[in-house]
Amino acid sequence: MADIPQDRSERRFGGRIRRYAEVGTAVSGLAARLAGERFLGLKIDKAQHASELRAALGGLKGPLMKVAQIMSTIPEALPEEYTLELAQLQANAPHMGWPFVKRRMTAELGPDWPRRFADFGHEAAAAASLGQVHKATHHDGRRLACKLQYPDMDSVVEADLRQLRIIIGIYRRYDRAIDPSDIHAEIAERLREELDYRREARNMRLYELMLRDEPDIHVPEPVDDLSSRRLLTMTWLDGRPLLKVAEEADQERRNRIAQNMFTAWYVPFYRYGVIHGDPHLGNYTVRADDGINLLDFGAVRVFRPPFVKGVIDLYRAIRDDDEALAVDAYETWGFTDLSKEKIAVLNQWAAFVYAPLLEDKPRAIAETNSGVYGRTVAEKVHADLRRLGGVRPPREFVLMDRAAIGLGSVFLHLKAHINWYQIFHRLIGDFDAEALAERQRKALDSVGLTVAEDKATVPKG
Repeated sequence: MADIPQDRSERRFGGRIRRYAEVGTAVSGLAARLAGERFLGLKIDKAQHASELRAALGGLKGPLMKVAQIMSTIPEALPEEYTLELAQLQANAPHMGWPFVKRRMTAELGPDWPRRFADFGHEAAAAASLGQVHKATHHDGRRLACKLQYPDMDSVVEADLRQLRIIIGIYRRYDRAIDPSDIHAEIAERLREELDYRREARNMRLYELMLRDEPDIHVPEPVDDLSSRRLLTMTWLDGRPLLKVAEEADQERRNRIAQNMFTAWYVPFYRYGVIHGDPHLGNYTVRADDGINLLDFGAVRVFRPPFVKGVIDLYRAIRDDDEALAVDAYETWGFTDLSKEKIAVLNQWAAFVYAPLLEDKPRAIAETNSGVYGRTVAEKVHADLRRLGGVRPPREFVLMDRAAIGLGSVFLHLKAHINWYQIFHRLIGDFDAEALAERQRKALDSVGLTVAEDKATVPKG
């Protein structure tokens, strides 16, 4: 391969990667520091720390892209100029030109791949952190979305994970309130899973099964004979970006969309123990009837039924001021070495998180439509944990937190004003962990997945 000259498309692709990295180097360190200050209460204002973070984050591509996607969804999370930089980072994701796409498609489906489609769009319809999407048409008339992974993403992700380990080390030198030791393992496992589009196809089928009784939630159908480990072909779903819909929708429509989003994320969690951990704005669209199209299923985690029970138990503990039940919930999740003082501090944050579910009345998800809501609570909790020696969050919290932050930002954008208490209680009903375990086992088995210890899912066999 070394003697084959690069064509213009390939050189252009390489140039875009370099520009992408340059933008990341310029904004990533400061963005990370500001995000930590605003949302976690991290009092990190040392110039040295910002410099080290910037240097460490500068080489990230895929994972940095995901950070940008999350941050750009949260209103007022960063000053406007940095939000614009993060948006630019997303826009500058490297696109493969048509000559490069043809070679990649040949590698995935063979030299006769064009004849397997009635039509295949030359220009990318969308770009993501790990690949780009092309519109196509099946010979049977179905419209298709073909997600083609960028080349050599395995190496890119491994390099990024090495950088991430450095970042965690830097963080620990400056702040010991939260021990992120298990976080790297969780992120590494999830990112490696996202590289396998065959697994994503199984996740897609799992979501279709879990949401089959929800008429307002729509999931694409994977097309197996036009897919591979690096190419995922699925049916195309028409919809519009949420922000565009929110700009023109009245309160009733915005509330309906918010309820559909809540359903799309939490029916799978409370009925099957499954969470979609990446609710950034590019992973779904809104239909004309305000239904939701789910489009991406790379970041999916399956939880043990006791973990889900712990989420409900902690809600009830906060509601009923039941300290023993709260302790049991934290220990079920995997928290260890919890003193009475640490539990009281953790309960402060839990009371804030569960607040919308504790009032049986319509309300906003936060008291204001500001992305900095909760900052005072977060800062106090963080300072108290640091004083008490810190905690080590279980690895399962990575995707749970990511989902909660992303959905919270969606509800803020929509200015949703609904009775969260009632939709939550309708969902959990008379929760039964054994019944969840059986539903989970049957659902995973039907799509060829099983649960492994300390992992999300693995293919059977």
